[in-house]
Amino acid sequence: MMSGHIFHPGHSELHGITVVVETKGPLTYVGRYDSEDERGVHMLDVGVHHDSAGDSKEEFVRKSAKFGIRSEHKQLIVPLAEVIRITRLGSMAG
Repeated sequence: MMSGHIFHPGHSELHGITVVVETKGPLTYVGRYDSEDERGVHMLDVGVHHDSAGDSKEEFVRKSAKFGIRSEHKQLIVPLAEVIRITRLGSMAG
């Protein structure tokens, strides 16, 4: 029997939440947090910002919060070794 709601025990409290993943390198990711394992942070519908882009990282995050994420990747894994911080999108937007 299929139901409309499936409970996923053991999932992170961030599961399904739109987050900002900041890395040690030039890339910042905004998308839906799915899960995390030894390969990294699994994200869905992800927008990516490179430090060399015209907008600052902060401006990219602010625009993503205000206008929505420009999804460039349906699924993406950010290697754990690269991740500095994961925050909910709304908590960073000014």
